[in-house]
Amino acid sequence: RPRARSWLEMTYTTIEGRQKVLADLGIAVEQIAVSLAALESAYEQLDDDTGGVLEDRLFRPAQLAYGRAKRTHREFASRSGLPGRSFDAASPGPQSQSVQTLIDRASFAAQQADQTIAGLQDSMLPVEVGDTELRAGLSQAREALAAIPLGARDIVRTVGR
Repeated sequence: RPRARSWLEMTYTTIEGRQKVLADLGIAVEQIAVSLAALESAYEQLDDDTGGVLEDRLFRPAQLAYGRAKRTHREFASRSGLPGRSFDAASPGPQSQSVQTLIDRASFAAQQADQTIAGLQDSMLPVEVGDTELRAGLSQAREALAAIPLGARDIVRTVGR
């Protein structure tokens, strides 16, 4: 017969679970930062019309996902009584990258962030140690990220024509 866990064991497990949620969400925030940096660098190489399309279809959703994921991280850390963290801007990589390469890099980073958050959601940790606000924030970040790969394919097809 399995033995019941003590209060101390359950509390420790809850703390570990919350730390894992914060660590994984932090990885996703860093991945979104890479996407944003690549999009900013691509924007600088585009004409005004194409730059406007990139801003609407890619940069705004990436910025929305980044802000939502950071806020979700900060607020969950605060509600959990755990230390938050700051996030640094990411590097877009070498200056010599083409617009297509930068957009592909942004799309890939957004997909990685989406997979990181999906893995966190699938783990059920946000249900076990989280709260409604955490789950909503994760879902909202994923919704914004979903637009990036589709928009990236469309823009890459038209750039340079």
